Amino acid sequence: MGQPKTYNAALYLRLSKDDGTENESSSIQTQKEMLTRYCRENGFVIADYYIDDGYSGKNFERPDFKRMIGDIKEGKVNCVITKDLSRLGRNHIETSLYIEVYFPENGVRYIALTDGVDTYNNTAMDITPFKNLLNDMYIQDISRKVKSALLTRQKQGKFIGVKAPYGYLKDPNDKNHLIIDERFAPIIRRIYAMARDGMGLHQIKKVLRAEKIPRPAAAAAEMFDHFERYCDTDERVYAWSMGSVREILQNPVYKGAIRGQKRPKISYRSEKRKNRADAGTFVVEGMHEPIIDPEEWELVRRLITARKRTISPNTKPYNNIFSGLVKCADCGYALTASRSNKTWNDDDINANYDYYCNSYRTEGKAACTKHRICASELHRVVSEDIKRLAAEALDDDEGMIASIIESLGNADKEQAKRAEREIKKAQKRLAELDKLYAKLYEDNANGSISGRNYKTLTANYEREQAELESKIDELSKTVSTSRESDENAANFVDLIKGYSDISELTQALLNTLIDRIEIHEPEEIDGEYVQLVDIYYKFVGMID
Repeated sequence: MGQPKTYNAALYLRLSKDDGTENESSSIQTQKEMLTRYCRENGFVIADYYIDDGYSGKNFERPDFKRMIGDIKEGKVNCVITKDLSRLGRNHIETSLYIEVYFPENGVRYIALTDGVDTYNNTAMDITPFKNLLNDMYIQDISRKVKSALLTRQKQGKFIGVKAPYGYLKDPNDKNHLIIDERFAPIIRRIYAMARDGMGLHQIKKVLRAEKIPRPAAAAAEMFDHFERYCDTDERVYAWSMGSVREILQNPVYKGAIRGQKRPKISYRSEKRKNRADAGTFVVEGMHEPIIDPEEWELVRRLITARKRTISPNTKPYNNIFSGLVKCADCGYALTASRSNKTWNDDDINANYDYYCNSYRTEGKAACTKHRICASELHRVVSEDIKRLAAEALDDDEGMIASIIESLGNADKEQAKRAEREIKKAQKRLAELDKLYAKLYEDNANGSISGRNYKTLTANYEREQAELESKIDELSKTVSTSRESDENAANFVDLIKGYSDISELTQALLNTLIDRIEIHEPEEIDGEYVQLVDIYYKFVGMID
């Protein structure tokens, strides 16, 4: 196959803190200028700039890289150019797959300028896998060094968290040292006093709520915007949980110690972290002023541990596959499972358990109502709904996709089409400007245009390019919103098809398909009790 007359090139630029902050030759602006100049000198049409500034090369979960792959799929791009191989990625396995498999299969030429890689004429391709491996080894080395540095600082007793624990502040003179926050320290002392006097976690939680004492998330919201969503109402500001109380009573930070290495990542390639039991947690004593005397801290820890209820060996186990998914439709709290008062049913274990709103169970009628639903009924409702949707998807997948898109309330399709037409016009003009720019560069080089005129025209072209790029960005948002809804609907239909003949529900199945399940309080309608169960599926939400 001969070389195509025109290459629509995606100029991919990436920089992260892994690459260093003082290396000017790797900056985004330097990359952009280098790749732009190469395209103008070699007759490539610049389809678009794809910039992931601040994203690591260890994986490909980067927004503009994904956008570039989307444009490749749509045929807008048939060439990808980067400054070097490490800009594309530092994970040698995935990087090699893109270069050696994905790009060739999609008719995409790949060029890494400074590494001399060009898949069209096979230049230096024999050495490419080794360079990718070296890039991967670089990110591994960085990861090891960062982990080692953090571990060293932790073992020295330095605090390395983003936010200080409730009751403490970061020392303004030493960010790795904690000082007492006198606004919340009295609350910590009060919690320990209640525990020392024999109160359990639930009782302490009730006292804190009743006295309207701000919970830890409320304190964090004063400094970190992303915590505000947990405290968007006055009620939630004081909505202490047993988990919050337990963490305070078990955290050695309050006796002046630093707890380190709680849950390290499994490896630099994965965001998953080790279980707490396998994390190798250690404690460095005497690192800052304690809020709680160390002897009192140990006493309270023993008291809380002793209060834990043991499960009788005769108790039959219940596999709560809905854990974390079932919520109260009115107060938003989780529904928890507990033994019902009915006679034990060996044929259907689920018939022996009911789900109740946890807010009702712990606070009573003043907080919420029961929202009770039998576990076997919940299994039946969810199973039937999954089978129904799977059957519809198998019978008429396109019709189902269209129905979901309509119910999602997508952006007006005609508006999206108009936006696409405007984008094409703008992109065509950008391509023309690139050619004019190249001609202007050539005229300036051979002296056919004065320096003054060259600067004036260059400024005009750059201003128009910036305006067109801004316009394309805005129009792309309209198109993207429409396309995302379409993709979500199609993804869900593809996903649900495989569950038409499920024999039983499993936790893995539920977490694959479902985002959450909201249980309503039963109500009497025409002399009959009716209970609504709203199932919100992944990608698409609730489907009538």
